[in-house]
Amino acid sequence: MDKSAKSVRKDWLLIQKLIEKNRKVLDIGCGEGELIENLNKNKQSDTKGLEINGEYVRKAISKGLVVIQGDAEKDLYQYDDESFDYVILSQTLQAMYSPKSVLLEMLRIGGKVIVSFPNFGHWKIRLKLLATGRMPITEKLPYSWYETPNIHFFTIKDFQEMCMDSNIFIEKSIGISESGRQFEINEKSLLSNLIVNEAIFLLSKSGIEPIKIKSKTLVSSGSQAIQV
Repeated sequence: MDKSAKSVRKDWLLIQKLIEKNRKVLDIGCGEGELIENLNKNKQSDTKGLEINGEYVRKAISKGLVVIQGDAEKDLYQYDDESFDYVILSQTLQAMYSPKSVLLEMLRIGGKVIVSFPNFGHWKIRLKLLATGRMPITEKLPYSWYETPNIHFFTIKDFQEMCMDSNIFIEKSIGISESGRQFEINEKSLLSNLIVNEAIFLLSKSGIEPIKIKSKTLVSSGSQAIQV
């Protein structure tokens, strides 16, 4: 799925804040490996990539990155249990045929999973659908219904319920508003599902004590600081 540089930078900044240094990481749908480069440089991580597009894989390899071509819905079985400390799926979950199965496989091969996705419950999407009776086109969902690579449109509430039903523990959830404001997502609040444009979730297996992550302050220009 194509992503604007602006949205990717916001996504990557938060993802990097959630990852501790010197960890083994797998970036699924890594493209040409920009996030891998950032993690290796800024977090001294051992980051590998899985990418379905052969051209992107070749470009990543040409930069000296460890990236293999593969399909997350078919090829994750090749990895042993707990092969990585973190497994990342950024802005791609909605394009999966079986997103729940992919998430469970990610949790099998990684201690923690970081996933980000556009929120189809945003108030502008609801308003456009109500006012026009047509599938909305927005900055985060820029395709016509007959051209979109997205298969599953879901909201933050949908994702939270799926995690609960699947015994997936939500360690942290961060929302980004249309203006770029960043804040903790309150599971009990209906407001988050209305104003969050993009969500980032840190997940782990239910029943396993989460690894403590030191709290850091995120400051975004013109936005409220949050603790992560």
